[in-house]
Amino acid sequence: MNLMSVEIIVTGSMNMDMVVKTHHIPQPGETVLGGTFFMNPGGKGANQAVAVARLGGQVAFIGKIGDDIFGRQSSQLFDEEGVDIQGLIADVDQPSGIAMITVDEKGENSIVVAPGANARLYSQDVETSFKLYPEAKILLVQLEIPFEAVQYASKLAREQSMTVILNPAPANESIPNLYSLVDIITPNLTEAEMLTGVKITGTETAQQAAKVLQSLGIATVIITLGSEGALLLDGDAFHHIPAPQVTTIDTTAAGDVFNGALAVALSEGKTLVEATTFACQAASIAVTRLGAQDSIPYRNEILLTLM
Repeated sequence: MNLMSVEIIVTGSMNMDMVVKTHHIPQPGETVLGGTFFMNPGGKGANQAVAVARLGGQVAFIGKIGDDIFGRQSSQLFDEEGVDIQGLIADVDQPSGIAMITVDEKGENSIVVAPGANARLYSQDVETSFKLYPEAKILLVQLEIPFEAVQYASKLAREQSMTVILNPAPANESIPNLYSLVDIITPNLTEAEMLTGVKITGTETAQQAAKVLQSLGIATVIITLGSEGALLLDGDAFHHIPAPQVTTIDTTAAGDVFNGALAVALSEGKTLVEATTFACQAASIAVTRLGAQDSIPYRNEILLTLM
């Protein structure tokens, strides 16, 4: 990939996902006999980078993997997807990250992550890799890597006049330190409640939560609502973007697909309403399939005519 063509940088985690399908997610101390087992590359950052690539965006991934079989497999698959990995660093002292995922018959999931090399992505690594992509326009970040790396990447992006999209997952108490660096925040319902203290029970309370986040310095708030689509607060205007109605099989990477699709549409000059609509459509396809990266749709699967 031509370095000058990269428009979107994703800074985040890369894991190998180990997934078990089962009737229900076990309670503490409970053993459940599961069904299908499979492995595929995951990690929120990696999922979002692959989503960007499959949906037509020019993307680079900045992260850290182990010098092991999982890291090598992930790098190879990234390359095959068309993701620029010149900013991807191998750590010889730590294994690649893994995630243990249980998916129940309703498609809901429970996830435990061992971050491995992801936890050793430092600010100096980010700075070195960022220099490879001076023409990038959008930074997409999440929180499965050290907070300092996310914060530093956001500062570098601001210095380059990039649009910074924060997917605040998993949510933690440090997130408010990012607000001054973020242009768009994309929490789900649970994350929005944690960040604002507003109990979301419907559209009105979701709007209240969005207003709280905006008052803290973030211009654009998009709260994802699962099967109900997304609530967009753009300036003073609220927009409820519905999602296509589908049969949900597995929600594992739905939020990652949403964020990757949002970044792609914005990089193409689409409005926030158009971009959020595109993101809802992409995510609605992902939930009909098993797995993380296996579930990510390609551009030609999106029916939205405006794209």
